[in-house]
Amino acid sequence: MNLIALGINHNSATVEVRERVAFAPEQVGDALGDLCAALELEEAVILSTCNRTELYAMVPAGDCPVMKAGAVVDWLAGYHHLQPEDLREAAYHHVAERALQHLVQVAAGLDSMVLGEPQIFGQLKSAYAVASEAGTVGGEFGRLFPRVFSIAKKVRTDTAIGENPVSVAYAAVDLAGHIFADLSDCNALLIGAGETIELVTRHLIEAGVNNIIIANRTLDRARELARKFGAEAILLSDIPAQLPKADIVISSTASQLPILGKGAVEGAIRARKHRPVLMVDIAVPRDIEPQVGDLRDIYLYTVDDLRQIVDENLRNRQDEARKADGIIMEGVRAFYEERRSLAAVDLVKEFRKAAEQTRQQELDRALAALERGDDAQAVLAQLARGLTNKLIHAPTAGLKRASAEGREDVLAHARKLLGLRGDEVLEEAPRQAASVTPIGKAAESRGLKRQ
Repeated sequence: MNLIALGINHNSATVEVRERVAFAPEQVGDALGDLCAALELEEAVILSTCNRTELYAMVPAGDCPVMKAGAVVDWLAGYHHLQPEDLREAAYHHVAERALQHLVQVAAGLDSMVLGEPQIFGQLKSAYAVASEAGTVGGEFGRLFPRVFSIAKKVRTDTAIGENPVSVAYAAVDLAGHIFADLSDCNALLIGAGETIELVTRHLIEAGVNNIIIANRTLDRARELARKFGAEAILLSDIPAQLPKADIVISSTASQLPILGKGAVEGAIRARKHRPVLMVDIAVPRDIEPQVGDLRDIYLYTVDDLRQIVDENLRNRQDEARKADGIIMEGVRAFYEERRSLAAVDLVKEFRKAAEQTRQQELDRALAALERGDDAQAVLAQLARGLTNKLIHAPTAGLKRASAEGREDVLAHARKLLGLRGDEVLEEAPRQAASVTPIGKAAESRGLKRQ
């Protein structure tokens, strides 16, 4: 199977290169058509996310997969107006079985920046659907990608690869779940409006938090993020008024000075009548004064505390990743075995068709002889002899060539394929010769010469 997988990811290329090579969703369909037409590829799929751009293609028989992979990299550079040599330095490629293994690792989240993250599975399924709609998925990918998805699902169900949070944002929300029995009753105050706070917001909503306030130095940015999640937006100056209502406070800004001091938090605690508050400070430098952690009813965690949790969970995921690798190797091996067996089915069909044609030719010849009035027994004997000679002609010629070339390996395989067992066949022959069939007896009684 001439499968190739190539591209760039967070390990091989800088974010500047990844940005330039990324495909917008509306580009992918046309790009697939251009790729297949320009390089005469049979099938292709393009996966483009914030952390990777990869192309999977089926190379025509007779083409060198490695050379074709290089041509695809050059096409990718040209499509995005990059110098080919700049992209070659960051690109990687895999062929055949290793390409399939890589594809499954991507689908299972084992090649992601966050080990075991589940989003990539849906992104790859979407990429496959887009390629199907664009007409660049054929029989090979039609069998291969469903198997890739099946193996990736088995990894998710048979291992704990995605169970332990390994991002700071997720770890912060996971802490909240350990402190509060029902997160749906909690109010969350998020300070900042960057990527980390966006991830925290997403995880809080998935955990069941309904009431979220986003505070930021710029109100427009806070509103933009709040609209995505149905949250409320406020300015940093409004925090003191909202703090007494907050059960969860998570902060991640670029401020060089603390945003929350001990005095402000003490006032909020009195207003809350000492109901507990979880505060998570993800910022560096810190947004919350360290002395806040000395207050009763305040559970304050810093980014270093979360890093310890993340590191431990990452070790757990790495242990599960080793189990996942075993599942992937077994799944890839099984797919290749099934594919090879399909090739054998096609060969058997071809061989049977040729045998049926030979049989029909000899039968037609025999029937014509009978219509001419030839002796029936002689016709049957000729039919059997002609059929045997034609069926064994090609294998016999091939065995003679193999013997002349000293190909003992071919002769050994041929013996197995033909069902021969050495001396047992020779011992069987005299018994077969001694056993005369009814047709043979009838022929001898008529004085016909035995062939």
